[in-house]
Amino acid sequence: MSQRDRVSAAAWLVVRDAHTAEDIFQNVALKAMTKGTQFESGGALMSWAFITARREGIDWLRRKKNAPVCLDNTILELLEQEWQKDQKPQQQQDQEPPLVDKLAELKMLRALQLRINRRTRRLARLIDGDQATAKDVLQQLRDLARRQARVQRAARDLATGRNR
Repeated sequence: MSQRDRVSAAAWLVVRDAHTAEDIFQNVALKAMTKGTQFESGGALMSWAFITARREGIDWLRRKKNAPVCLDNTILELLEQEWQKDQKPQQQQDQEPPLVDKLAELKMLRALQLRINRRTRRLARLIDGDQATAKDVLQQLRDLARRQARVQRAARDLATGRNR
């Protein structure tokens, strides 16, 4: 995933709008170019970009008073493609990835997990009794189970170093 896509995805996780996420990325890129500070490494720049994109997204939500919604299937497909690329055998790198990159991945996995949990709780409130019977609720629960499995697989790969 390119750095541009990663920063845009970080903004999208907050604002849930692709066009707004792109605008936020452009604002972050402009700030990075006009900012007088020099970053020690690419990892430091990316960490700053993720934090700035998230803050700008929160500011945008406050201005628009939009409530975040569930993950869009397009974003989930992009994440799954990225995870599948990570699972393919890759040449061993001489260096470990910077800690900042690993933390960014963990934060993204945590955000995905929290959204899955939140949506599961919302669906649980819709169910009367012990089991769901409505077909749309059952399909949503199946989708959540698949997403949960992908998040678990990504977390395991991150922990075991398979995603290098």
